[in-house]
This record gives sequence, C-alpha cells and structure tokens, in this order.
Amino acid sequence: MAEPVVVTKTAKKKVRRSVPAGQLHILATFNNTLIAFTDNKGNVLSRSSAGSCGFKGSKKGTAYAAQVASEKAAESVKSQYGMTKVDVFVKGVGLGRDAAVRTLQNYNISVESIKDVTGIPHGGTRPPKARKG
Repeated sequence: MAEPVVVTKTAKKKVRRSVPAGQLHILATFNNTLIAFTDNKGNVLSRSSAGSCGFKGSKKGTAYAAQVASEKAAESVKSQYGMTKVDVFVKGVGLGRDAAVRTLQNYNISVESIKDVTGIPHGGTRPPKARKG
C-alpha cells in the first residue's frame, strides 16, 4: 500500500514595511486625547488614546494622559516602522495639544510642520426660538 503524502505549509515571512516619514494626527478634546500615526496617504500605522492607556473620567483630558498616549503610539511606530519625521495635525482645544507633540523629542522623531486643523463654524448653530411671553 502507498503511504499517505503529508504536505507541510511553510509560513510566509511578514514583510516589514519601512515608513521613514508620516503624519501624526492629534485630537485633543476636554474629555480625551486621541493620537494616530499614519503614513503620508493617511493609512493608520499606530494609534492610542488616553482612555486606552488606563486613564478614566476627568483624568483622560489632562496633559499627562496625552503624553502617556503619545509615548505609547510613538514607541510602537518607531520600533515597527522606523519613523523619523512627522507632519503634525492638531485638532481640538484640549490640554493635550502641546504635551503630545513634546513627547516626540524623547523618541528622536523630528517634527517637520505643525498645522492646526480645528474646525471653525461658518454661520454657527441655529439660534433658539424666541421665548413666549
């Protein structure tokens, strides 16, 4: 009798992508700070938030929480993709705006530009209807 043929699959080695330059998007609200490192097309490479770093309640909106979130995302993107240059896009009015950008110096990621992309209302919201009386 013929012996059964055993076919073993060889695992494909994952290609490690190098992204030397990218973008850092910071959304700083009063309640939380979201950090996202992307490539130049906008595809997210690494992300973090104050909430995902273990901060709860009003502590999520602090500058320290934004710093910790930025450290976590920067460490990940630096080790996995070797990112060295970023263009920073900041949105919002929270306390974490500056702290998140300052953290990049510790990871030798140079900031090429900083742009504020906070939305500005054109015409604003509809006013409340007049009081009866």
